[in-house]
Amino acid sequence: MCMKYRAICFDFDYTLGDSTDSIVAGFQYGFARLGQPVPDRETVRGTIGYLLEDAYELLTGDGDPDHKAQFRAYFLEVAKPRQREETTLFPGAAELLRGLHSRGVRLGIVSTKTGETIEYIMDRYGLKDTLEFVIGSYDVTRHKPHPEGILKALDRMGVSKEDFLYCGDTVLDAEAAQRAGVDFAAVLNGTTPAEDFAPWPCVQIARDLPELARALTPNQ
Repeated sequence: MCMKYRAICFDFDYTLGDSTDSIVAGFQYGFARLGQPVPDRETVRGTIGYLLEDAYELLTGDGDPDHKAQFRAYFLEVAKPRQREETTLFPGAAELLRGLHSRGVRLGIVSTKTGETIEYIMDRYGLKDTLEFVIGSYDVTRHKPHPEGILKALDRMGVSKEDFLYCGDTVLDAEAAQRAGVDFAAVLNGTTPAEDFAPWPCVQIARDLPELARALTPNQ
């Protein structure tokens, strides 16, 4: 894949960062408070990337809007402070963002995580200045796989769809990119195996961020 993109946006969880411990703790606390069977770590990992309310309904079958809102509140009570301080970036994340930024590529994040939390984490790692913006869960009304977040990023950057790449770790990300009409690159940092991306057009399926960096900056 030659470097042809003027703008690249990334998902966050399991693409750039790993918040597994705090997310699992938030899920388990929220489910316990609501009297739901408490999910184990691997069950929760399989929902990372979904909107919290969607993940709750997926695991419980409970679509009650009040219960879903209460779950979000319980989740954030435990997970938010831990995510800010405990989230780590995957190997190669900082080098990828700094390398692209130094080449003049415009960068952003489109995620179902709250933008405030992502901005705090990126600032903690000294990477906030590589990003033009973060579009988080409160910045859109329709979440992935709906393309609203990606389309909002395109509008903010003012670039053509041909000049834009979205990178993520789930089929939700791949579908959102396809529906937005932009190229998509998958990175296998999460729970989605490479074969699950077969139905979706991908310009790259990278096993990790260093491999993605080599694909995006082949002459580096």
